[in-house]
Amino acid sequence: MNAVQAKAVRWPAIDLMRGLTVAVMVLVNQWAGVAGLPAWMKHMPADADALSFVDMVFPAFLFIVGMSMPFALQAQLAKAGLSGALRQAAMRVAGLLVLGVFMVNAEMAPAGFASAAWLLAALAACFVLWGSVSGGPALAWPWRLAGVIVLLALASVYPHAEGQWTGLQPHWWGILGLIGWAYGLAALIFLLSPAQARLVVAAAVLPLCLAWFYLLNPSVGGGGHATHLLLVLSGVITALLMHGPQAPSHAARWTLALALALLAAGFALRPWGGISKIYATPAWGLLCAGASALLYLLLQQALLRWPASGKVTGGLREAGQHPLLAYLIPFVLGALTSLIGWDWPAALSEGWAGLLRGGVFLLWVLLLLHLFLRRGLRLRL
Repeated sequence: MNAVQAKAVRWPAIDLMRGLTVAVMVLVNQWAGVAGLPAWMKHMPADADALSFVDMVFPAFLFIVGMSMPFALQAQLAKAGLSGALRQAAMRVAGLLVLGVFMVNAEMAPAGFASAAWLLAALAACFVLWGSVSGGPALAWPWRLAGVIVLLALASVYPHAEGQWTGLQPHWWGILGLIGWAYGLAALIFLLSPAQARLVVAAAVLPLCLAWFYLLNPSVGGGGHATHLLLVLSGVITALLMHGPQAPSHAARWTLALALALLAAGFALRPWGGISKIYATPAWGLLCAGASALLYLLLQQALLRWPASGKVTGGLREAGQHPLLAYLIPFVLGALTSLIGWDWPAALSEGWAGLLRGGVFLLWVLLLLHLFLRRGLRLRL
């Protein structure tokens, strides 16, 4: 049941769900600065014991990270063996942590520091390090070495106390850093599990994530990482169920059962910690994992019934195939507008006009992504 093809494959529904998640992420980030929106269009307060659709975007991305993992890691195992797959996963984790730390420090920089220019330089260095301008391999090693040198120089000029080399702090790791930690832990579990037992092992680790949050977190911390790992592993399990050797109808039933079980567990654990994205409570993680499994099942069935719909969602699927580049474009645009001192007019920062602005901005991001991809620009960790 948990066998997955060793050859790398792309499932259209996975790309579509990932692209849809990135698109909604861009939208809600834009709408965060819009006044007059109802509460259900914003992040819920930490102690609200509630969930908005905005609170489901990040966990949906973690879930889809897990769905992609079996196919990517199986292909890497077939290509480079266990040591090569572990090395590749470690490099990806390192890249996500570096990007996350630089981005979160730009966000939390002290007043008076040229954070916009500093972030642009950091993103440019990361592109030189991990990007491509021809659609193929990464840039030659002298360029990549230059990217490392620039990142080290940027770390050294970040405001710091006397006697310190850098003032950079992990803070909360940023979105990309949190994804990096969750991906790294899940990849380690997947790669070190017996090939025929990966589904069973992933399912067995889910209660261990709950034990980490409730029992170990008060003393050793890391409860948020436990819930994020739970979300990624839920995606791994869904991928193994949906795209294993069993018949499609059986796969759909198993996935539906998984989604309902995750939702039931989430509601059952609500009295212990409530539903909170900020605190990354297990109830929040389980409910979002169950909802993500249902969404994927619906998207998969829709594409099977109406295959021509894939042409309509081409822009979203491009974002799903290149999520890191799509995610970073708005930050580049934001830093550029900050440098020139431009901001949205007040009339476009509230109510329906603000919502429309967010939609137009998303279309602009998808268009830029399409143009970059046509020119051969890629960014892969």
